[in-house]
Amino acid sequence: MTDYDVLRVFCGPSGGHGNQLGVVREGGRIPEPERRQEFAAKLGFSETVFVDDPERGAIDIYTPTLRLPFAGHPCVGTGWLLDVPELVTPAGVVGVRDDGEFTWIEAPADWAPPRTLRQYATPEEVDALAVPPPGEWVYAWSWQDESAGRVRARAFPGRDDGIAEDEATGAAALLLTAHLGRALNISQGRGSQLLTAPQLDGLIEVGGRVRLLTDLPGR
Repeated sequence: MTDYDVLRVFCGPSGGHGNQLGVVREGGRIPEPERRQEFAAKLGFSETVFVDDPERGAIDIYTPTLRLPFAGHPCVGTGWLLDVPELVTPAGVVGVRDDGEFTWIEAPADWAPPRTLRQYATPEEVDALAVPPPGEWVYAWSWQDESAGRVRARAFPGRDDGIAEDEATGAAALLLTAHLGRALNISQGRGSQLLTAPQLDGLIEVGGRVRLLTDLPGR
Protein backbone atom coordinates (compact mmCIF):
# COMPACT_ATOMS: atom_id res chain seq x y z
CA MET A 1 0.00 0.00 0.00
CA THR A 2 1.34 3.44 -0.91
CA ASP A 3 2.06 5.59 2.15
CA TYR A 4 -0.07 8.68 2.58
CA ASP A 5 -0.89 11.26 5.23
CA VAL A 6 -4.42 12.17 6.25
CA LEU A 7 -5.17 15.72 7.32
CA ARG A 8 -8.26 17.55 8.50
CA VAL A 9 -8.45 20.96 6.85
CA PHE A 10 -10.56 23.95 7.94
CA CYS A 11 -11.01 22.61 11.48
CA GLY A 12 -13.26 24.41 13.93
CA PRO A 13 -11.97 26.53 16.85
CA SER A 14 -11.59 23.47 19.09
CA GLY A 15 -9.63 21.59 16.41
CA GLY A 16 -12.52 19.30 15.49
CA HIS A 17 -14.38 18.77 12.23
CA GLY A 18 -12.64 19.90 9.02
CA ASN A 19 -12.51 18.10 5.69
CA GLN A 20 -10.31 15.03 5.39
CA LEU A 21 -7.54 15.14 2.80
CA GLY A 22 -5.18 12.41 1.63
CA VAL A 23 -1.63 13.47 0.70
CA VAL A 24 0.82 11.13 -1.04
CA ARG A 25 4.15 12.82 -0.31
CA GLU A 26 6.05 10.59 -2.74
CA GLY A 27 3.84 11.10 -5.76
CA GLY A 28 6.47 9.59 -8.04
CA ARG A 29 5.50 6.17 -6.71
CA ILE A 30 2.24 6.54 -8.64
CA PRO A 31 3.21 8.61 -11.70
CA GLU A 32 0.44 7.60 -14.11
CA PRO A 33 -2.74 9.72 -14.04
CA GLU A 34 -5.00 6.69 -14.37
CA ARG A 35 -3.35 4.99 -11.38
CA ARG A 36 -3.61 8.20 -9.36
CA GLN A 37 -7.29 8.35 -10.17
CA GLU A 38 -7.74 4.74 -9.07
CA PHE A 39 -5.89 5.41 -5.82
CA ALA A 40 -7.96 8.54 -5.09
CA ALA A 41 -11.14 6.55 -5.70
CA LYS A 42 -9.92 3.80 -3.37
CA LEU A 43 -9.18 6.27 -0.55
CA GLY A 44 -12.56 7.92 -1.03
CA PHE A 45 -11.70 11.37 0.33
CA SER A 46 -13.26 14.38 -1.37
CA GLU A 47 -9.72 15.11 -2.63
CA THR A 48 -6.34 13.37 -2.66
CA VAL A 49 -3.07 15.18 -3.44
CA PHE A 50 0.04 13.69 -5.06
CA VAL A 51 3.22 15.66 -4.35
CA ASP A 52 5.48 15.65 -7.41
CA ASP A 53 8.18 17.99 -6.06
CA PRO A 54 8.09 18.83 -2.33
CA GLU A 55 10.71 21.59 -2.59
CA ARG A 56 8.89 23.44 -5.39
CA GLY A 57 5.49 22.54 -3.98
CA ALA A 58 4.37 20.90 -7.25
CA ILE A 59 1.14 18.98 -6.65
CA ASP A 60 -1.56 17.06 -8.53
CA ILE A 61 -5.14 16.95 -7.15
CA TYR A 62 -7.83 14.28 -7.65
CA THR A 63 -11.38 13.69 -6.47
CA PRO A 64 -12.62 10.08 -6.49
CA THR A 65 -13.72 10.58 -10.12
CA LEU A 66 -11.72 13.42 -11.71
CA ARG A 67 -8.52 15.46 -11.73
CA LEU A 68 -8.70 19.11 -10.64
CA PRO A 69 -6.37 21.92 -11.77
CA PHE A 70 -6.98 23.71 -8.44
CA ALA A 71 -8.90 23.14 -5.20
CA GLY A 72 -8.99 25.04 -1.93
CA HIS A 73 -8.75 22.61 0.96
CA PRO A 74 -6.10 20.43 -0.77
CA CYS A 75 -3.90 23.51 -1.23
CA VAL A 76 -4.38 24.73 2.35
CA GLY A 77 -3.65 21.27 3.77
CA THR A 78 -0.68 20.48 1.54
CA GLY A 79 0.78 23.97 2.04
CA TRP A 80 0.68 23.37 5.78
CA LEU A 81 2.16 19.87 5.52
CA LEU A 82 5.04 20.82 3.20
CA ASP A 83 5.67 24.20 4.88
CA VAL A 84 6.39 25.92 1.55
CA PRO A 85 5.76 29.55 0.45
CA GLU A 86 3.92 28.49 -2.68
CA LEU A 87 2.36 25.53 -4.45
CA VAL A 88 2.56 24.80 -8.17
CA THR A 89 -0.76 23.50 -9.51
CA PRO A 90 -1.92 22.94 -13.10
CA ALA A 91 -3.96 26.16 -12.73
CA GLY A 92 -0.92 28.20 -11.66
CA VAL A 93 1.15 29.19 -8.62
CA VAL A 94 -0.71 29.44 -5.30
CA GLY A 95 0.78 31.60 -2.55
CA VAL A 96 0.93 30.05 0.94
CA ARG A 97 1.48 31.60 4.35
CA ASP A 98 1.05 30.49 7.97
CA ASP A 99 0.22 32.82 10.83
CA GLY A 100 0.60 30.26 13.62
CA GLU A 101 -3.06 29.26 13.87
CA PHE A 102 -4.28 29.46 10.29
CA THR A 103 -2.70 28.42 7.00
CA TRP A 104 -3.66 30.71 4.12
CA ILE A 105 -3.58 30.31 0.37
CA GLU A 106 -3.96 33.08 -2.22
CA ALA A 107 -5.58 32.51 -5.61
CA PRO A 108 -7.95 34.17 -8.10
CA ALA A 109 -11.62 33.26 -7.83
CA ASP A 110 -11.80 32.30 -11.52
CA TRP A 111 -9.61 29.27 -10.81
CA ALA A 112 -12.49 27.77 -8.84
CA PRO A 113 -14.79 25.43 -10.80
CA PRO A 114 -18.32 26.74 -11.39
CA ARG A 115 -20.68 26.44 -8.43
CA THR A 116 -24.27 27.50 -7.90
CA LEU A 117 -24.28 29.95 -4.97
CA ARG A 118 -27.75 29.63 -3.46
CA GLN A 119 -28.67 32.06 -0.71
CA TYR A 120 -31.24 31.25 2.00
CA ALA A 121 -32.93 33.57 4.45
CA THR A 122 -31.72 31.96 7.68
CA PRO A 123 -29.07 29.53 8.94
CA GLU A 124 -31.89 27.25 10.06
CA GLU A 125 -33.04 26.86 6.46
CA VAL A 126 -29.52 25.85 5.44
CA ASP A 127 -29.31 23.39 8.34
CA ALA A 128 -32.60 21.78 7.31
CA LEU A 129 -31.63 21.14 3.68
CA ALA A 130 -31.71 17.58 2.40
CA VAL A 131 -28.92 16.39 0.13
CA PRO A 132 -30.10 17.03 -3.45
CA PRO A 133 -29.86 14.34 -6.15
CA PRO A 134 -26.69 14.23 -8.30
CA GLY A 135 -26.44 16.96 -10.90
CA GLU A 136 -25.89 20.57 -9.91
CA TRP A 137 -22.97 21.61 -7.63
CA VAL A 138 -24.65 23.79 -4.98
CA TYR A 139 -23.12 25.99 -2.28
CA ALA A 140 -26.04 26.81 0.04
CA TRP A 141 -25.49 29.74 2.37
CA SER A 142 -27.11 32.35 4.56
CA TRP A 143 -25.96 35.20 6.74
CA GLN A 144 -25.48 34.44 10.41
CA ASP A 145 -24.40 38.03 11.07
CA GLU A 146 -24.12 40.16 7.93
CA SER A 147 -22.50 43.13 9.65
CA ALA A 148 -19.71 40.86 10.94
CA GLY A 149 -19.37 38.88 7.70
CA ARG A 150 -20.38 35.61 9.37
CA VAL A 151 -21.88 33.00 7.04
CA ARG A 152 -23.50 29.59 7.49
CA ALA A 153 -22.90 27.27 4.51
CA ARG A 154 -23.24 23.72 3.25
CA ALA A 155 -21.80 22.25 0.05
CA PHE A 156 -23.41 19.63 -2.17
CA PRO A 157 -21.07 18.50 -5.00
CA GLY A 158 -23.84 16.82 -6.98
CA ARG A 159 -21.52 13.99 -8.03
CA ASP A 160 -22.29 10.30 -7.93
CA ASP A 161 -19.00 9.35 -6.26
CA GLY A 162 -19.99 8.83 -2.63
CA ILE A 163 -19.35 12.45 -1.57
CA ALA A 164 -22.92 13.66 -0.99
CA GLU A 165 -21.88 16.67 1.10
CA ASP A 166 -18.47 18.35 1.22
CA GLU A 167 -17.57 19.32 4.78
CA ALA A 168 -15.37 22.31 3.90
CA THR A 169 -14.84 23.78 0.44
CA GLY A 170 -12.19 26.43 -0.16
CA ALA A 171 -12.95 26.93 -3.85
CA ALA A 172 -16.62 27.67 -3.12
CA ALA A 173 -15.54 30.09 -0.39
CA LEU A 174 -13.42 31.88 -2.99
CA LEU A 175 -16.43 32.26 -5.28
CA LEU A 176 -18.71 33.49 -2.49
CA THR A 177 -16.09 36.01 -1.36
CA ALA A 178 -15.70 37.32 -4.92
CA HIS A 179 -19.49 37.50 -5.27
CA LEU A 180 -19.98 39.45 -2.03
CA GLY A 181 -16.76 41.47 -2.30
CA ARG A 182 -15.84 41.25 1.38
CA ALA A 183 -14.01 39.19 3.98
CA LEU A 184 -15.99 36.26 5.37
CA ASN A 185 -15.99 33.97 8.39
CA ILE A 186 -17.76 30.82 7.16
CA SER A 187 -19.14 28.02 9.32
CA GLN A 188 -19.61 25.06 6.97
CA GLY A 189 -20.82 21.50 7.36
CA ARG A 190 -20.91 20.06 10.88
CA GLY A 191 -18.53 22.62 12.38
CA SER A 192 -15.70 23.57 10.01
CA GLN A 193 -14.42 27.15 9.80
CA LEU A 194 -13.09 28.98 6.74
CA LEU A 195 -11.82 32.55 6.71
CA THR A 196 -11.49 34.62 3.53
CA ALA A 197 -10.10 38.04 2.65
CA PRO A 198 -10.08 39.84 -0.74
CA GLN A 199 -6.73 41.38 -1.63
CA LEU A 200 -5.97 44.64 -3.46
CA ASP A 201 -4.44 42.76 -6.41
CA GLY A 202 -7.68 40.92 -7.11
CA LEU A 203 -6.58 37.68 -5.46
CA ILE A 204 -8.46 36.17 -2.53
CA GLU A 205 -6.98 34.56 0.57
CA VAL A 206 -8.63 31.53 2.13
CA GLY A 207 -7.42 30.31 5.49
CA GLY A 208 -8.10 27.58 8.01
CA ARG A 209 -6.71 25.33 10.71
CA VAL A 210 -5.06 22.04 9.73
CA ARG A 211 -4.57 18.93 11.86
CA LEU A 212 -2.68 15.72 11.05
CA LEU A 213 -4.54 12.45 11.72
CA THR A 214 -2.20 9.74 12.97
CA ASP A 215 -4.63 7.18 14.36
CA LEU A 216 -6.53 5.98 11.31
CA PRO A 217 -6.86 2.17 11.15
CA GLY A 218 -5.47 0.31 8.16
CA ARG A 219 -2.88 2.89 7.14
